[in-house]
Parts: sequence; structure tokens; C-alpha cells
Amino acid sequence: MLKEIVNKLKEGKTILYPTDTVWGLGCDATNIEAVKKIYEIKNREESKSLIILVSSIEMLIEYLNEVSDKALEILKEATKPTTIIYNAPKNLADNTIAKDNTIAIRIPKDEFCVDLIEEFGKPIVSTSANISGEPTPKSFSEISKAILNSVDYVVDLHQEKKSEKSSRILKIDGDSVIVIRE
Repeated sequence: MLKEIVNKLKEGKTILYPTDTVWGLGCDATNIEAVKKIYEIKNREESKSLIILVSSIEMLIEYLNEVSDKALEILKEATKPTTIIYNAPKNLADNTIAKDNTIAIRIPKDEFCVDLIEEFGKPIVSTSANISGEPTPKSFSEISKAILNSVDYVVDLHQEKKSEKSSRILKIDGDSVIVIRE
């Protein structure tokens, strides 16, 4: 199954997949056309940036000009899914990057996600599997038919899992940590 999903990502296709938090819409985070499809599926303005998943701190460093010691400390101590907003990303599709030249990135602890990203070898988009403005589905059964019919591939895994929360989102400014979403 992993090889099939990786091939879809390499082809610029969109996927619906379980993450360490909620079900996500994903694609190759370096492919501008694939990212456009995600915005279309969500009916979301491209001015609203997306969360990206990487498999490790090493991969994280490949896509940022700088990772602060504070960010590394938070990542090592995090006990729950934590997304951090970083400055000056590089090597990602322009439409994943916010207007202020920041990007939100999470390193999932979920084995499937980590294996998928490692096998693919690049970051993948992870945005909640809902139309923009609608409630975030907490389980596969809550995902709308519109979303299910719009993606190129649905991962047949953990479809019974229920997740109560999205990741917390932090922005680090020097030594201060700003909580965007707890």
C-alpha cells in the first residue's frame, strides 16, 4: 500500500489519509500544481497557508533556512502533536508558504505518516479533510462525500479511529513562544 500511495504523490495526486491528529488531505508539498488541487478541494483561498508534515528533524532542516534552539527544544519535549510556525522556508511549493514568508510544520509521531514521508522522501501537505469553514471531521465517517469524491486516493487504514483534536500550533519569536492554537 505504501508504494502505491508514494506513486500517487509522485504523480502529483491528492490523498486522504489518517494523521497523528485528524484525517488529512495531502499531496507533495513541493509540487505547486498538487497544492493548488488541495486548495480547490477545500474551497479555500491560497492566502491561507497549509500545514506540512516532515518525518524528522533532519528533514525539517532541509526545508528551512534556520531552526532555532527553542524550536528544537520544544520538538524534543513535545508529548502531543505540535505544529510550529517557522520563518523563511525553502524548497517548498510557493503556495504552501504564508504571505509573511512562514510555514507551519509538524513532525508526526504516527508510524504510518512517518513511514509514508520517509518512503516519499519529501514533505507532504496535511490539512484537515473538510471544506473550508465547515467543522473538522473527527473520524473517517464524518468526512463529507464532496471531499471523498474529490481526492485521487483514499488510504484504507485506521478508518475506525476517532480523533478529538487537531495539533497545537506554536509560533516562536526569539525566545518567546506564542500559542496560536492549543
